Amino acid sequence: MYSKQLNLAVWVSLTPAALVSAQEVTQTVEEVEVIGRAQQFYLDPYTQIGTKTDTDLLNIAMSAQVLSEQLIEDQAARDITDLYRSIAGVSEFSYSGVTFRGFRDNKNVFYDGVRGDPYSGFSVPQVSNVARIEVLKGPSAALYGGGEPGGMINFTSKKPTFHQNRELTVTSGSESLKGASIELAGSVTGNTAYRLGGFYESQDSFRNNADSENTKLAGGLLFNLSADTQLTTTFEHIEQNLGGNRLRGVPVDDDGRFLVAPSYNANEKSDYQDLKALVLLTKVKHKLTESLNLNATVRYMENEREQAYHEPRGWVDINEDGTANAEDETIRREYRDQYRANEELSLTLDFVYDIEISDMNHQILFGGDYHDVDTKYDYWRARHEADGVANLNIYEHNYGITDPSTYNLTDMNKDGTASTRISAYVQDTVALNNQWFWMLGARIDQFNETEKGSGNSYIDDDASYRTGITYKPVETLSFYVNYSQSFNPVSADDFEDGAEELEPSTGSQVEIGVKKKWLDGRILTTLGFYQIEKTNMAQNNPDYISAEETPNEAEIINLGLVQSEGSELTLVGDITEKLSITANYAFNDTYISEGGSRNVSDSSKFVNAPKHQAGLWARYDLSIWDSAFSVGADYVSDQISFDDQKVKAYTVFDVSWTTRWDDIQLSINVNNLLNKTYAVSGFNERHGHFPGQPRELIAQLAYNF
Repeated sequence: MYSKQLNLAVWVSLTPAALVSAQEVTQTVEEVEVIGRAQQFYLDPYTQIGTKTDTDLLNIAMSAQVLSEQLIEDQAARDITDLYRSIAGVSEFSYSGVTFRGFRDNKNVFYDGVRGDPYSGFSVPQVSNVARIEVLKGPSAALYGGGEPGGMINFTSKKPTFHQNRELTVTSGSESLKGASIELAGSVTGNTAYRLGGFYESQDSFRNNADSENTKLAGGLLFNLSADTQLTTTFEHIEQNLGGNRLRGVPVDDDGRFLVAPSYNANEKSDYQDLKALVLLTKVKHKLTESLNLNATVRYMENEREQAYHEPRGWVDINEDGTANAEDETIRREYRDQYRANEELSLTLDFVYDIEISDMNHQILFGGDYHDVDTKYDYWRARHEADGVANLNIYEHNYGITDPSTYNLTDMNKDGTASTRISAYVQDTVALNNQWFWMLGARIDQFNETEKGSGNSYIDDDASYRTGITYKPVETLSFYVNYSQSFNPVSADDFEDGAEELEPSTGSQVEIGVKKKWLDGRILTTLGFYQIEKTNMAQNNPDYISAEETPNEAEIINLGLVQSEGSELTLVGDITEKLSITANYAFNDTYISEGGSRNVSDSSKFVNAPKHQAGLWARYDLSIWDSAFSVGADYVSDQISFDDQKVKAYTVFDVSWTTRWDDIQLSINVNNLLNKTYAVSGFNERHGHFPGQPRELIAQLAYNF
């Protein structure tokens, strides 16, 4: 039996406290009681992803998913990779890189609707300060700008709220896992709310010499300035220290079998990767007139990343044909000492205008954004024994015999880049009648980038379009079709003096699908079929030999066509009052149909693009014991690496148990229950495959006070 207290609290948190007294709320809670759950655990039917306005997923002419805070909590997720099982068509590539409908992407990451990842580089986004995750499938340039055509992920951070929340959590588990977090939120005055959160966690790794430490402090204030104006400010301070990093893969044979234990690591214990980041955000929502609203966001972000690590450079003993000696056990290494820093400033203005024209309701979104990024990059390198870097025996690990302080380091003359993007966009969603809806959008971007070291720079612009039609024969069923475009500006690193001018790579998608709500809206299913084409990639010119031998040929040119065809099925919601589920299946075939590619060697297949994926997470409530039991499964079919080495298919099972006593909740998660040895993805022969996490136990004890 559940009261409506949660629903009322949410309503109060969105309403100025002056309008609803605490006494009135208390009386209502005491008078009204219902049988059944007052909320759904995993189905969050409304999102701003893809439209920038609060829209029912059923009405969006695109494939989109929302991962709720409850799902994040139930899976004991600590970073985004823990949640890929719940996103159809998404799998790990490497580090923060992801395979999205067959395409590799690590830059199309948004926070609170704004481009810019505080974990940018080689760190994986953490989710300790995330309230929900929104995923848009397919090209998104017409609304969000440049990126790969597979899709985008938006992290919505936790915000201040008038609803009082005070929670202390402690964590323990495998590999010396220990941590604690605190969450405080509530009303300051009748028109002001706050939030303050702190998070700390440390853990050893199953990989040799490696460990991690994460610290985060976040919070903010919400001001209801008037009935028409709301101001929200937030901050987030992040520190991450990763020992024995940057973590590369484990060597494999051509059939994908690990040559050594997955615990192998080419790094020394003194290697590290440290990150510090600060994010400041201000959002203003203002009702200009009855039909015109403004949403404005200003975001400042800075981060620093220092890393010093030993990079594997391949076998020491190489045969004349270029293959490794079968009896070789030793690899060469180089040492990299790197410093990277980003300073980013973003401004986004969104106007939403509701108007009726010719008996048709129009919701017109128009606005623009500005994104300025200044990066710094210092890079020193020592290579092989000639510079004092000792080789490593991967079978009998001879760690500790090499000393970075004695290396002969060479300055690689890196300085970073400066880039600016300015855009304007417009979108009209038209209700043609009660059953037909048409969405049409366009955006123009101007971008310029300068590589500080070489002085190479470019200025370019691009226009992107999309359109979609939704047909709703009944209120709980919709059919949709869309066409959307993507573009991805080239890097200034690809420009050399006198090189051929390069165009942005472009993509387009056609998608059709059907969405259905079942069981009085408790279940939402989405079935989509798509075809994506990506052209104009910046690649090595096959006719280029050298500046002397082929003076009329550019080293880098626009070349190639990649096609991605597939389908996705997702199901999320409550099957019964006790059973909640999120499940998905994805089929994808990505291949090169024209030209070569730097993404693969001699194969037309795309790297780390599995044909089949399936994910499941099901929760069953045992109300008699105030408990819940959950089970999860993650299946990824075989893949290939850059050097065509097979990445074997795998299936991993997880379970969890949650129980509550008054204000105390205990959660126990066991990931990789059967202790499966597997690789999540591949890289190249000298780096090997990235091993998956072995069995892991996570216990969390939360106290609400």
